[in-house]
Amino acid sequence: MPITTTRRRLLAGSAAALALPAFARAQGAVKPRLTAISQWSAGSDGAAITALGKKFEEKGGVWQHSPVPGFTTEMMNKLRAQIMAGDPPACSQLKGPEIAAWSKIAPTVDLDAVVAAAGYEKVVAPDLAKLHKPAGKWIALPLQIYSTNMLFLSKRAMDKAKADKIPVTWADFNDLAEKMKAGGVASPIANGGTRPDDGQKFEAALAGISPLAYRAAIMNLEKKALEGPEIKAAFAQVRKIADWMDPNVGAQHFSTNLKRFVDGNMGMMIMGGWAQGVLRNAGFKFEDFLIAPGPSDNGKPVFLLNADAFIFWQRKEADLQAGQTLMAQLVMDPAIQTMYSQITGSIPVRTDVDLSGEGWSEGQRTTSAALKSAIASNQALLSMAHNMAQENGMTAAMIDVITEYVKDKTIKPGQAATRLAEAVEGAR
Repeated sequence: MPITTTRRRLLAGSAAALALPAFARAQGAVKPRLTAISQWSAGSDGAAITALGKKFEEKGGVWQHSPVPGFTTEMMNKLRAQIMAGDPPACSQLKGPEIAAWSKIAPTVDLDAVVAAAGYEKVVAPDLAKLHKPAGKWIALPLQIYSTNMLFLSKRAMDKAKADKIPVTWADFNDLAEKMKAGGVASPIANGGTRPDDGQKFEAALAGISPLAYRAAIMNLEKKALEGPEIKAAFAQVRKIADWMDPNVGAQHFSTNLKRFVDGNMGMMIMGGWAQGVLRNAGFKFEDFLIAPGPSDNGKPVFLLNADAFIFWQRKEADLQAGQTLMAQLVMDPAIQTMYSQITGSIPVRTDVDLSGEGWSEGQRTTSAALKSAIASNQALLSMAHNMAQENGMTAAMIDVITEYVKDKTIKPGQAATRLAEAVEGAR
């Protein structure tokens, strides 16, 4: 069922916000309890949210987490069902423009006072803050940040190619892929085959070719930009990438092929920073791979931003309201953000966390530096593939075109650009 149809059906619900701290003060000494749903169930993501739950319990709370394995859409289906049943969780994973859209469906909690008490807004990137206070009040809290266009390089594949330089531009990238192919790397580009995987390759290509075109076409949905030369160039780059991928891999999670990547049978992987956590959780070592910002033709890092967050839903129960207060305080805590990011491979939302000490990888320090550089050069962009740039329905329409293009090599870049513009018009 299209998500927009469901929203219209549910719009009868109040969109009023409940001021959380005022209610929390009225609850007295109840034992905080939190019902939460997310898609994080296993691997580094599962380990991180389990660790967060333990911290919640150490503070005297009762942690009731219901993971929904799979992709965000599946988690949203459960959230929709609970809201329709009048039993929303106290908080749920949600991010990007979906926060604003879903806040019109059911009442959310006003977090302004607890955010102000923590001084949180001062240490969050302004564009990110806007997504979490869509009507001017904080109703959701970002927990961790990833760049979706990080470049992971297999050291064994680099050795086969006799290469020691990390590519900076797409020309560098293409040159290295050719050297890997000539050196015996079966698939210079590692691939999984899921829809977000395809979407990431396209958004990385376009953002690296022209951040301005990406902002105009993908974030602002400008028709002229969607039909522009940069979009065609991005599809042409994606065709090169697809030609270097294993054609026999389809609809698999990227982690399925991590051993082939580490062994040097696959050379480079365009993936979010979470791949570091997945690689480490699978037992691979930092000596096995390199991490760098994705290619950027103007030589300055482009940061495709993906931030995981929790939205808080109104509940009348005193223990759940107390649990929401405790959860909000924990999510904003620098120590908790440090713990969480060190498990998953992300970087903290808080810009005041020092990543120079133990527990942080060079990849995370590189990512943090890339974000600061990208913000300074206006090249910090919102990820399309992970629902940060547009709502779920629009994102799905665009990825449909991209996935078809990746799989059908008879489609020309110009045709794909036309189809993308038409898909956007149809989904408006």
